[in-house]
Amino acid sequence: MKKAILFLPVLCACGAIALSPALTTQGTQAGQEKPGVNNPVLAVDEKPLAQLPYTPSLDVTAMDKSVDPCTDFYSYSCGGWQKHNPIPPDQARWSVYGKLENDNRRFLWGILDALGKETSGRTADQQKIGDYFAACMDENRIEQLGAAPIKPALDAIAALTDKRGLARVLAGEHMQGSGGQLMFGMGADQDFGDATQVIAFTSAGGLGLPDRDYYTKTDAKSEDLRTKYVAHVARMLELAGDSSDAAQREAQAVMRIETALAQASLTRVEQRDPYKLYHKMSRAEVQRLTPSFDWDTYLQATGAGNVQTINVTQPAFFQALEKQIQSSSLDDWKAYLRWHVVHAKAPYLSSKFVNQNFDFYSRTLRGVQQVPARWKRCVGYVDRQLGEALGQEFVRRTFTPQMKSATNRMTRQIEDAMEQDIRQLTWMSEPTRQQALLKLHAMVNKVGYPEKWRDYSSVVIRRDDFLGNVQRAAEFERRRQLNKIGKPLDRTEWGMTPPTVNAYYNPQMNDINFPAGVLQPPLYDPKLDDAPNYGNTGSTIGHELTHGFDDEGRQFDAKGNLRDWWTKQDADEFTKRAACVVNQYAQYVVVDDIHINSKLTEGEDVADLGGTILAFIAWRAETANKKLQNIQGFTPEQRFFIGLAQWACENTRPEDERANAMTDPHSPGKYRINGVVVNMPEFQQAFSCKAGSPMTRQDRCRVW
Repeated sequence: MKKAILFLPVLCACGAIALSPALTTQGTQAGQEKPGVNNPVLAVDEKPLAQLPYTPSLDVTAMDKSVDPCTDFYSYSCGGWQKHNPIPPDQARWSVYGKLENDNRRFLWGILDALGKETSGRTADQQKIGDYFAACMDENRIEQLGAAPIKPALDAIAALTDKRGLARVLAGEHMQGSGGQLMFGMGADQDFGDATQVIAFTSAGGLGLPDRDYYTKTDAKSEDLRTKYVAHVARMLELAGDSSDAAQREAQAVMRIETALAQASLTRVEQRDPYKLYHKMSRAEVQRLTPSFDWDTYLQATGAGNVQTINVTQPAFFQALEKQIQSSSLDDWKAYLRWHVVHAKAPYLSSKFVNQNFDFYSRTLRGVQQVPARWKRCVGYVDRQLGEALGQEFVRRTFTPQMKSATNRMTRQIEDAMEQDIRQLTWMSEPTRQQALLKLHAMVNKVGYPEKWRDYSSVVIRRDDFLGNVQRAAEFERRRQLNKIGKPLDRTEWGMTPPTVNAYYNPQMNDINFPAGVLQPPLYDPKLDDAPNYGNTGSTIGHELTHGFDDEGRQFDAKGNLRDWWTKQDADEFTKRAACVVNQYAQYVVVDDIHINSKLTEGEDVADLGGTILAFIAWRAETANKKLQNIQGFTPEQRFFIGLAQWACENTRPEDERANAMTDPHSPGKYRINGVVVNMPEFQQAFSCKAGSPMTRQDRCRVW
């Protein structure tokens, strides 16, 4: 999965998405188990887990052996799982990763529930996560408060007398968690040109729809969604206290401003080129770029008053923002600010806000039928805002030193396979090869949890102030990020919390990160033989490792600097080989007549293929001197590939498929498996597939 602090960390294509403020969940909940089959029931039947349940990393009951593996290997490996795992009503997508994340959350639910009820004998961190959870679960108080918690923010907007005041109001909202939803994003990240330095970044934002393409596409579905979006904005503004007529006018103003900002934003494909996102400017230059916005006031109010250099990731966006500040009336900007305040804080307010927010962002955009249970949302909020305090509780109970050691060993073996592969590449010249090896050897492996835990002692958490807790925790994190500017880089920091079911590579840190949450059965299974574990977790490790050498990652050197270390001939050869993958995936249909945007998914598709090849090489090396037996009627090679496929088992709603086709840099699960195995002669041999069968290709792709 591709995500970023501002741009960079490349996340695993793993399919589990954390609960977002808009409740656009994509696979994080479900239910109980029958022997061998994951069989979700409605959320109302769920209870906290005393311990994480066990499902093997190769589950024969998840297969459909009536399908020929040489015709459709994904359906052969996952057909049973798809049949027995309908999408729960509170989900847009349901997957193996989603079930594990749900199990992790049910486990954390029990911990948080106990800490929320017990008020003595808790550590400082336990007090914070317990009281945060208790405040979130106090529905009666939240219902009684209604819109009152956002009244101070709305009053501050109403009090604006001129556009110069926008900077002051915006700074306050950014510090309290509105982030990139409001006008633009502001944060800190490593300098692309010098990864040892942390500088200020500004990024395009300001949109209420998930992506700029929602504003620019002209097909009937897109136009219909925009109409529904305007109606949703108006309804939310009414809930905040505006009259119906005023809300309608304000919603139209919001749409005008957002459309102009969207049209000036880079596409997701364009954002894959880091050079298009690197425009360092002095503070004075940024002020000249947007003369109508008071940067001095904004930076001072956010605690970044000493910042003198800013990387403006999208200058054209800020030019458009300047035009909108000039041309739109103060009343229009007040409407825009009111909408984004309500939008950002709706999940933390009474049910009328939550339900209306859900109705558009989850039901309309993603096809989700039911609001996730409150405990699911509350566990998700604790994980997002106090994640390393919660992570300590998770790690202590689930992640043994033996698991950490075994995963580290597998990671080193796959890195050895990568080194072997680089040394044997016939298309790479020696100067580029030496730089590639230098980068590989400099890569840092982070497994399980951080070396040092985050200090939340300054965060005030109260049992009777849910939105206040959210805002104070958000301000803590915003200040923590901005305080990095000009300070020594902390290379031990993680971008994910320990319970997260995902993984990522960060090209500027040059590290690969595997939280404890993703190193649990059925993904990493210490009870099973090496074959499915290398096919599953091994391929995930290889996937993240390969991200260091995909179309984005390869542009950063061993130290994390944006630098071209390739000869032109080698770069051209890489591009040609990657184009084979791009052309292959462009043929696959997501839903209806929508094809994969393979320029958007290029990095993930290349990483899927390269990671699986590396995992297979490492598995062969690990078992070279072992006498391997057939198990459950499958050869070791077949078990490797079935283990590979079963991490990606999923069911997805068509609405979610359409949304993901625009916004998700990962291909659908089916093609993440079938698209890989067709390029591997080892798969053809393992299942004795005849030449010309659907799961074979004559013109195989291979980059790494």
